[in-house]
Amino acid sequence: MPAAETVVNTAAEAAEGVIFSRYRQSTVRDIDITVTFENQILDVDIYLNVPEEASPEADAVIEDAITAAESAVDDLHAHSE
Repeated sequence: MPAAETVVNTAAEAAEGVIFSRYRQSTVRDIDITVTFENQILDVDIYLNVPEEASPEADAVIEDAITAAESAVDDLHAHSE
């Protein structure tokens, strides 16, 4: 089983990767990715501030980033067994 710190870092990097694959860094006004992993429960919370006219919509990108974070952690666990 991977260490909690490894899980948190893996999830955060995956989420950030999705966000910056969809938006140029200059488009992102503010970002906060909070990841916790306690008692085998992963919690990913993302705050993303981009211009209203940015495409794709921020909510969709946030959902994709959370999914990517969860997927990355699933892969991490699968490879550690």
